[in-house]
Formats: sequence, structure tokens, C-alpha cells
Amino acid sequence: MLKDNISAATLKATITHHEQDPVFRARLLKAYRIMCLARSMAAKYEANRSVCKYVHSTSSGHEAIQAAAGMLLEARDYVSPYYRDDCMMLAMGFTPYSLMLQLLAKGQDPFTAGRSYYCHPASKALGKPRIPHQSSATGMQVIPATGMAQGLQYLENIGRLPADQRPVVLCSLGDGSMTEGEVAEALQFAVLKQLPVIYLVQDNEWGISVSAGEARAMDAYEYAAGFKGLERIRVDGSDFADSYHGMESAIRYVRTERRPILVHAAVPLLGHHTSGVRREWYRTPEDLARHASRDPLVRLRALLPEAEALAIEVEAREDIDESFELACLSPEPNVADTTLHVFAPTPVTEEKGNRQPAGGQKVVMVDAALHAIEEIMQAYPEAILFGQDVGRRLGGVFREAATLADKFGDHRVYNTAIQEAYIIGSTAGLSAVGVKPIVEVQFADYIYPGFNQLVSELSKSCYLTAGQFPIQMLLRVPIGAYGGGGPYHSGSIESTLLSVKGIKVAYPSNAADMKGLMKAAFLDPNPVVMLEHKGLYWSKVPGTQDAMTIEPDSDYVLPLGKGRTVLEADEGCCVITYGMGVHWAKAAAAQFPGRVEIVDLCTLFPLDEELVYATVRKHGKALILTEEQTSHSFAESLAGRISQHCFRSLDAPVQVMGALDLPAVPLNMNLEKIMLPDAEKVAARIAALLAW
Repeated sequence: MLKDNISAATLKATITHHEQDPVFRARLLKAYRIMCLARSMAAKYEANRSVCKYVHSTSSGHEAIQAAAGMLLEARDYVSPYYRDDCMMLAMGFTPYSLMLQLLAKGQDPFTAGRSYYCHPASKALGKPRIPHQSSATGMQVIPATGMAQGLQYLENIGRLPADQRPVVLCSLGDGSMTEGEVAEALQFAVLKQLPVIYLVQDNEWGISVSAGEARAMDAYEYAAGFKGLERIRVDGSDFADSYHGMESAIRYVRTERRPILVHAAVPLLGHHTSGVRREWYRTPEDLARHASRDPLVRLRALLPEAEALAIEVEAREDIDESFELACLSPEPNVADTTLHVFAPTPVTEEKGNRQPAGGQKVVMVDAALHAIEEIMQAYPEAILFGQDVGRRLGGVFREAATLADKFGDHRVYNTAIQEAYIIGSTAGLSAVGVKPIVEVQFADYIYPGFNQLVSELSKSCYLTAGQFPIQMLLRVPIGAYGGGGPYHSGSIESTLLSVKGIKVAYPSNAADMKGLMKAAFLDPNPVVMLEHKGLYWSKVPGTQDAMTIEPDSDYVLPLGKGRTVLEADEGCCVITYGMGVHWAKAAAAQFPGRVEIVDLCTLFPLDEELVYATVRKHGKALILTEEQTSHSFAESLAGRISQHCFRSLDAPVQVMGALDLPAVPLNMNLEKIMLPDAEKVAARIAALLAW
């Protein structure tokens, strides 16, 4: 175990001993060269502000702790740097030239192909630690980084990682981001599960213009004391020797003990917050002088012979000058590639398998989903399932995970706390290390605390890493209203989800589609949200008996983006719908035999536009039916696209029908009925449309 009460005298004696060691002195020289490269880069960027036009931060003042961390990490490890960690990147073996390509948003930027900011790396480079997608790292990155450690622990437990490999995860962040609520979720999970992760907190006492005194009641080291089981140490992040020995101890601890630790490194901030937020705008001369007195380069240079230090400085400047000149000459991105890598290619592109096996039994939707997950977990040992109440005791509040923990063990199917951000965001890290997560948010109304992770991390990863790190994630979300569920258990969220680019959204209306889409969603290498209507789970709601179907075979898959015509008609009108709307439409259509064609979208994104437009052109009259409130909705958007693409075929304006535009579904069932569509209301709209 590490001790945080090592005496200053003991630490100084240890450092002095190592400084006399020729091996350690070689490390000092290497560190000084890395630190000089980083400082020279910062100076070069500052001297060429018109060329370095994209916003960026540099490590000036943070170099010692970053050099120490980067030098100690190994190729087997995983890293989540933050936007000021360019010195750490150099210490891990990345060249100034590669960093400058990202600074200038060049096409040959190896991290993002010119799509993201400086020091927002993503890398699978051989011989270096792996760096999954990097957001702007103001706290959001801590959950995905902890998810990496969660995934490594799982792979170790099932024998998928050699016992002698033992990677560690390093999550780097500024102290200002420690106050984020999502950081607390990550720390809580890390100590609960005792994950192999190092949280390196670089504390420069500033969060843009917010001082430490304004922003926090305690620093990260003091805060960490509240997380039982989180080891913690302090280091002087401006002193390379102290930083090196502190990080060496932390990495050794996590590599051997497989437990989390927080390293608090006090550092000065010598540069600007970013190139766009200048230090002189908000910092006093006294504050700048106090920070300058702790310059890590000055402190390390004092330990080196003058001639060696000078030679390193000259070499670093020359290296940076040459690299910058080459980077400036590098070509811009090919604009034809702008739309590439939104999604990784999926292996499921057509319907396959037996949808209606001979002698098959009808099942309800919830069982079709349950059986799909069971078959997935049997076939893929790297698949895990977690979320609120999905574990052994309950198996989900709708019994949608019943028996799975009994069959596959608590290490593969388990409960989490109420922490939607962690449930969703951790899948980015899990996917990056090769685990295939299936997670659940208990009700659609509860997805919003996790929305930051869905938007900032998951949806952007494939695109901003130029296809290096797509995120395989299946998120199950019970959705919809029926029977007095009330305002926090009945909401519809599809329009909110569909405003996010980089995720896929499925919404089955029956058991066969549920199973086929579930399999396709799991096999898809991209984030997929499966919206599962609670009112269809058991077919207990009147008029939903058709949600029960013959259960398809285990090899059945239904590709995302393929709709289905569930009722045909020769002439009349068409209803384009999904989920519960399919059953309202079928009941309503019974009043107009042979005159209503119904399309079940099955997937909302990607959308089967070809089927939709062909059906609308066939009939010339269309009703878009949804359970959602209609203003500014997916349904209205679809109606607009239909009007644009099918204008010459329309015999009436495209109609949209959904719930009343109320802030929430009321608890009282009479009020709920007034708000929501039903078969009777749909029939009235169809009659009006047919009469147009």
C-alpha cells in the first residue's frame, strides 16, 4: 500500500539517491529534452498566432508531471489525456510533427484527420499506449476512461488478458473539472469495483478565469478522501524527480494491486488558458510571478550540467522549427472526405435467418428481447449487461433481464447505482478495450442525465477519430405511456435522440422485430439505442395482441434501416408509423377495409426512406403517426421530407398526428387518454384524409 504521509526528509533522501544513479540521470536528460520540446512548441505557436489559428492549449508549467507520466507508461496501457497534455504525448513517443499536424488541422493529422482540436488525440499506434476518442476533457472523459478499466478488469477475470500483461489506465484531468458530477459517478464506480485506473489531477489553481478559491471547497486530494478505497498521493508537479517517483509508485501500485489511485500534482500555469483566452486578461502580475517562480524547466535545468542543458535546448528549438515548417507545408484535408466515418460499416445489411420457424411458439416482446440477449451472451463471452435493477434479484423492473444473472453470473449481468451518465458513458471505454456492452436506462425519461455522454463521447467517437474508434454499444430504453405511468415514466424521447448525429435508433413494434433488431444492434459496431415500448412488452394493453409473434430462430437478424409494410392496400391512403402507433393504425384501418396501407418503420435512424417514399407515391395521401408530442418532432420532420420528395404525387397535405403538446404525460388515466392518440382518434384522421 502507498502511504500519503511519507516525510519530506525521507522523500528528499530517496530522490537524492536516485539523482546520483546514472540511469536516473539519463532519465533527467531525456525528460529535459521532452520538456524543452514542449516549451519550444508553445513558443513557436505563440510567435505564429496567425498561422496557428485554431484554438489550442499547451503544457507550459505542467511539463514535469506530464513528462514523468508519459515516460513511465507502456505500450500495453491505455491513456485518456486532456487538452493540455502535449508534453505527455511527446513523452509517450509521439513526434512534434504529428502533434503539429493536429494543431493546424491538416489532412495527415494521425489522430483525427483534421477534425478535432490540438491535443485531442486518438491513437492505435504500435509501440505506444492506446488512446481512444478524446473529448474536450473537462470532466466528461473520466467516465469513458473508467469504463476502460472496467473492461480490462472483466477481460482479466475471464482469461482474455494474459496474467503478465496487466495494463493500467491513466486518466488525466485538470483540477477544475473535478467538481463535475460525472467525475463523482466515475470515482464511485472505480472504488466500488476496485478498477485498475490512475486519476492524474494537474492542479494549476485556475479554471479559465475562475480561481481555486472561487470554485472549490477542497482540492482533488482532499476530495478523494471521501471515496473509500481510493488510494491517493500528492506530488510536486513542477519537480520532475518528485513527479517521476510519485508516478512510478502510482503505476506500480495499480499494475500490481489492480486498484484505483488518485495523484494530485500541484503545477504552475505559465501559458494562456488557451490561445483564445489570454492570461493577461484575468491574472495579476503577482499571480503570474508566483507561478513563474515554480517553472519546472528552470528547476530541472539546475540539476544538469550547463553544456548539456544548452545543447538540449538548441536541439529542441531546431527540431521544432523544422517540424513546424514541414507541418505548415502539409496538405489540407480532402473535402471529399468530410462525410466519411460517421459510422463504421455494419456486418448486418440484409434480413437473414428464419423469422417464422415451423412449429414455433408465439412469444411476447419482452421474452423475445430476453431470449435475444441470452443467445448473444452464449455466443459472445465478451458481452456484458448492466444497468439499474437488471441483476439477479429482480432482472429488470419489467423482468426484461430475468434469469440472465443466474445463467451468466454476477460478473456479466449486474446492477448499478442511479448513474445514467456512467451507464452510458462507460460503454465508450468498454468498447475501446474489446468488451461488448449491453446497458439499460430504466425509463426513457431518465436518459437525460446520460445525454452528455451520449452526445459528447459516443456519437462523435467514430467521426472524430476518422474511424479508429467506433463504439459498439447497445442501449436498451423502455419507453412510452399506458395505464397511468405518470410524468416521469411515460415520456417519448425519439426526437431528442434523433437530433444527435452518430447514433442509431431502433423502435420495434412486435416480438419478431424485437429479436431481429436486437441481434443486429448488438452486431453493429456503432452506438445503437433500442426503444422498447412498455405497453407492448406483455401485450396486456387492449389492441396489442399482434405484438406477440412466432419467435424467430437464433440466427435471425433484421438490419437496421429496413421498414416493413404490415398492411397493404390497393388505393386510399398510407400511415407511416412505429411502435405503439402500428397497433393504433391497424385497429383504425379495420374500419376502412382495403383502403389503408401501413408502414412500420422499425428503425428511426437509419430510416427506410425508399419504402416510405414509394408508399406515399402509391397512395398520394399520407398520415405520419407517432406517440410523441408533434411540434418540432421527428414526425413533423419526416412529413417535411415526404412533402419535398413526393410533392408531385401528393393529393393532400401530409398529415401528422401525435400526442398533445404538453410538457409531460399526466398521471390521471383520463387525462392521459386525452393527451395520447388511440385507434378511435386515428380512425377519425384517416376518414378525413380519405375524404380530402
